[in-house]
Amino acid sequence: MDIHIFFDTVCPWCYIGKKHLEQALAQRPSVNARTVWRPFLLNCGMPPEGICRDDYVVRKFGREARIRRVYGAITQAGQSVDIDFDFHRIDRTPNSITSHRLVIFAIRAGKGDAAVENLYFEFFINGRDIGDERILLEIGERIGLDRNDLEAYFSNDEDIHYIYDENTRAHRMGVNGIPAFVFNKQMVISGAQEPQVLVRMLDAALATETAA
Repeated sequence: MDIHIFFDTVCPWCYIGKKHLEQALAQRPSVNARTVWRPFLLNCGMPPEGICRDDYVVRKFGREARIRRVYGAITQAGQSVDIDFDFHRIDRTPNSITSHRLVIFAIRAGKGDAAVENLYFEFFINGRDIGDERILLEIGERIGLDRNDLEAYFSNDEDIHYIYDENTRAHRMGVNGIPAFVFNKQMVISGAQEPQVLVRMLDAALATETAA
């Protein structure tokens, strides 16, 4: 079963959604699932160098009371899946294009899941700037990618147009919120759904396979 996941590397709900999907799949060990990570851009107009985190949060959410509510909800949801979000350590909200490129490069080496997990951990737990190529090279090397090959890949513009095209394609499919899960290219559900909801989606997708 193919499960396509539209996500952004700077999206905390996507990190939670990833953990929920893992829990759902653990409840259906007989399902042979292949996750396909597909880029989605929450901040299409983000400058290449990113922006100050405080400025970004104020622009996105406005008043302090709303910021506290939003991040309180994210923190609580994260704790339910053993993610200890530490937003105070984040100085900058990065442009996510280059981190998406790392995931694409890693997918070709069979290490896409590891790239996504490491990006989320470094950004949301350690507060590191995942728009910085030096940090991305470090992550790539840690998960077993060839540093020289990755550095050469970053030195050109390969896959940048693909990322923007995928973002456009997602919107045309009606995906306006992430994470969005597409089961067997037919059944779509958006949001960091609870594991039991995703289990029902797995069962429904499996039923369509059986019927075919």
